[in-house]
Amino acid sequence: MSTSPYVFDVTTAGFETEVIAQSMQVPVLIDFWATWCGPCKTLGPILEKLAGEYNGAFVLGKVDVDKEQQVGAAFQIRSVPTVFLMKDGQIVDGFPGVIPEAQLRAFLSQHGIEPAAAVAESVDSIQAAPELSAQEQVDVARAAIAAEPDKDELKLDLALALLATGSTDEAAGLIEGLPANLATDDRAVRATARIGFASALAGAPASSELDARIAANAADLEARHLRGVHHLLAGQDEAALEQFIAMLAADRNFADGLPRKALIDAFRVIEDEDLVSRYRRKMSSLLF
Repeated sequence: MSTSPYVFDVTTAGFETEVIAQSMQVPVLIDFWATWCGPCKTLGPILEKLAGEYNGAFVLGKVDVDKEQQVGAAFQIRSVPTVFLMKDGQIVDGFPGVIPEAQLRAFLSQHGIEPAAAVAESVDSIQAAPELSAQEQVDVARAAIAAEPDKDELKLDLALALLATGSTDEAAGLIEGLPANLATDDRAVRATARIGFASALAGAPASSELDARIAANAADLEARHLRGVHHLLAGQDEAALEQFIAMLAADRNFADGLPRKALIDAFRVIEDEDLVSRYRRKMSSLLF
């Protein structure tokens, strides 16, 4: 059971006051679940996380369908997880199965539910739900695709989640199969660049060996490139850019213009706009 003040267990005896009466004051999201349900274990933590993040803009009522069979029967629950949204004592919307976090946020926004500012005096009492691990995000995406196999956007979500786990080959296959409108999506472009970097490390020496090569010969541009890729995939963005800039300064034409290409692809991957702007200026000063 979550310790968040915005998450509670629904009981048959307390349904009138816990759910219906409370929905007159604040939207109530009702999550029907079961202990034996695998997808419920995926969706539940996401709902609890959002309940904490939204700071009371809605509350989450969890119904164990095995313990509270009367409530499940009243809502004619045929599968779990199933989620309903109640406002002003009425069910206004809902959905079966697991959907990605982005779609959950859109679902809430569609009904005018946006994150509320945290109240200063209550911050210490709010327990943030744990972030989903990379593998849990993959599980969510797979479950969403199973429910809606023709939705290409979900395949992009899965590809991005797979990249975070290091499953580059499967991610690449998904990206390659995207329709043209999604293949040019910023996220897809960023993922393609990251896949290219990951492919460059196939059979590459370890970071320690590359460091030794660079220390012995600062002009070893192959070692600098591979070391930069190691840095980038480890989230060490500035260290990666430093290696690529050093390559450009040494020989802009190395390996058919690899230094410039590495920088441009890195700019696509890195999300820190200030860092990217700074190194774009450095690149321009060396090229022009």
